[in-house]
Amino acid sequence: MTTKTILVVDDSTVMRKLIAATLADSVYQVLLAADGAAALQHARAAAVDLVLTDWNMPIMGGHLLIRELRQLENYAETPILVLTTEASDTEKSDARAAGASGWLRKPIEPATLLEVVASLLDAE
Repeated sequence: MTTKTILVVDDSTVMRKLIAATLADSVYQVLLAADGAAALQHARAAAVDLVLTDWNMPIMGGHLLIRELRQLENYAETPILVLTTEASDTEKSDARAAGASGWLRKPIEPATLLEVVASLLDAE
């Protein structure tokens, strides 16, 4: 089995560490970025199998990150999951229009996160 690589993008250091610990315990390779601009650099440097991104971040938020990733040939079909405290239908709709594969509200139980991640990676 090939280890899947997940890019975790969140401006909260604590949230990045929590998500990374949850995913690393499940044998995923995890890359971390504090904003969309840093995430794009990671995505251009190395292929990832899944992107987990916050919605509201400084420098480049999730909305623009998703749009930028979808313009890259390698990321046209890559699952992108928004993981955020936001809950408005408008933002969810904007995320879908940008190319997001799904939307989860924080806080999220580790088991639920792992279940959703596994289902997105199995669908590839």
